[in-house]
Amino acid sequence: METSPLRAYLVDDEPLAIERLQRMLAKYQSIHIIGSATDPASAIDFLANESKQSDRSVDVLFLDIQMPGMSGFELLARLPVQPLVIFTTAYNEYALKAFEVNSIDYLLKPIEREQLDRALSKLGRIRPVIQPDWQRSPDLPVLLKELAQTLRGQSTTYPRRIASRVGERISFLDLDAVTHFVTQDKLTYAIVNGSKHSVDQTVANLESRLDPAKFIRIHRSALVNIHWIQEVNRGFAGKVILSLRDARHTQLTVARDRVAILKSCQGIL
Repeated sequence: METSPLRAYLVDDEPLAIERLQRMLAKYQSIHIIGSATDPASAIDFLANESKQSDRSVDVLFLDIQMPGMSGFELLARLPVQPLVIFTTAYNEYALKAFEVNSIDYLLKPIEREQLDRALSKLGRIRPVIQPDWQRSPDLPVLLKELAQTLRGQSTTYPRRIASRVGERISFLDLDAVTHFVTQDKLTYAIVNGSKHSVDQTVANLESRLDPAKFIRIHRSALVNIHWIQEVNRGFAGKVILSLRDARHTQLTVARDRVAILKSCQGIL
C-alpha cells in the first residue's frame, strides 16, 4: 500500500530561508508543502484552521525558533492542537530546548542535506496513524510558554516540570518528585519513585537550567534534589555518601571536588 506524502508547512521570518528549504524539500517525494509563512500570526491562523479539518491537517511543521515578535515556542503555545515539529535554528543553544517539546528533530542553519535526511527518516518511522494523546496535553502549552519566556529573557522562575520521551510518547514530570538525575550508557534519566525516565538533556545542561537551591550536582554524572537527601555519611578515606529518602534508600557518592559545593548548601553538611 502506497503511503501518501506528508503535508508540511514552513514558518520562518527569513524569506530566503523558506525558499532554500522549499527547494531542498522539493526533492523528496515523501513531502508535500501545503504552505509557508514569514509572519507567525498568519501561520497560527492557517494552522488553527487546518486542525479543524482532519482530512486536511498538517502532518509536520518546519518551524524557526528565534523570530522577532513571536518565537517558535510562543507560536506553538497558541495552537489548539500541537502538530509534529522539526525545529530550525541558527543557535545550537536552542537545540536542547527544542527537544523538551514535541519535536521530531532540529536542523541547524544553514540546513544541510544530511541533516534533512536524518530528520525526515525519523519522521517517517514515527508517523502516527492517529494523533497521540500528548499532542493535546494541557501541560504542553504551559511548558512552551516557559521556554518562550526563557528566550525573551523574561523568566524569573525555574522550570517546574521536565519532559520525558519514550518513542512517540511524551510525559511531563514534576521536578519536585524527581529524586535525582543520572547518566547511564550515555543517556540521562530522571529518577521518580525509583523508576527511570529518559530526558533529552545532559546533566551539565540540567545543572545550568534547574533551580540551584533545589538541585546540586554531586558528580559529573549525577544531579540530586537536595530535598530528597535523608542522610550524609562519611566513609573510608573521607568519601561522602548521600542516602535518599526514597523507597529504595538510594545511595549516591559525592565526587571529591563537589564536597565543598555540598557544604555550601544550607543544612547539608
